[in-house]
Amino acid sequence: MAVQGPTEVFDSSQGRVRWASVGTGPSVVLLHGTPFSSYVWRDIATALSFRHRVYLWDMPGYGSSEMRAGQEVSLAAQGRVFHELLDHWGLEAPQVVGHDFGGAVALRAHLLHGAAYSRLALVSPVALRPWGSPFFRLVGEHTEVFERLPPSLHRALVSEYVTSASATGLRADQLDHLVRPWSDERGQPAFYRQIEQADQAHTDQIQGLYADLDLPVLVCWGQEDTWIPPERTRTLASMIPGASSRPIEGAGHLVQLDAPAQLTAALTEFLQG
Repeated sequence: MAVQGPTEVFDSSQGRVRWASVGTGPSVVLLHGTPFSSYVWRDIATALSFRHRVYLWDMPGYGSSEMRAGQEVSLAAQGRVFHELLDHWGLEAPQVVGHDFGGAVALRAHLLHGAAYSRLALVSPVALRPWGSPFFRLVGEHTEVFERLPPSLHRALVSEYVTSASATGLRADQLDHLVRPWSDERGQPAFYRQIEQADQAHTDQIQGLYADLDLPVLVCWGQEDTWIPPERTRTLASMIPGASSRPIEGAGHLVQLDAPAQLTAALTEFLQG
């Protein structure tokens, strides 16, 4: 059964979260990165659902979940929300897969809040300093200027930024799904809010704890990733005891959309132990 948009609702400490689940079997939770949404996981979630109960969700401030002025959408907030969501779902030790920012959210929930996982896969995760592209840092330093862009220029900027995450090029429908949540009067300030609240201190806080991870870990990355250099992700894998690593040929940062078959194969093998 194909995964549709997240329609279930959970009222978290940081606003209303929309989520979906599909399939039967051992539980797998998929976390998206920034500035994306659960949309990036839909095809892979469908493939995994033949052997797993797959959960995916839009973080507060992203996708179809609540976006509002004054909302906390930092890594610290998302880690707490994920822990709340696991309790809501009643999942005691699911298998977890986190991409980009979502990898850091999963790591914080596990290392700081005691969320238990049976396995953890990290796909091009934000995990080691320094992180944030020159564009990301520029926007973060001048959000009050970028927030005032005319809507057409704002959408063009977000489109160009999202497109740069792919090494193979995005289809028009894929690009539209990823850019549309940021394009209205609610989404435009939310886009700059999540960049403004990005703080490397939130990964610095856990970077020294990676050696304490005591569960099976897989680290994947796109070999053509221009957002997070592959050598940094290889370094992360070397810091985690017993971690497996899997480079994905021909993929950029959006591994799920650039090489879905390769990533699905890597995750299927890992999740089946």
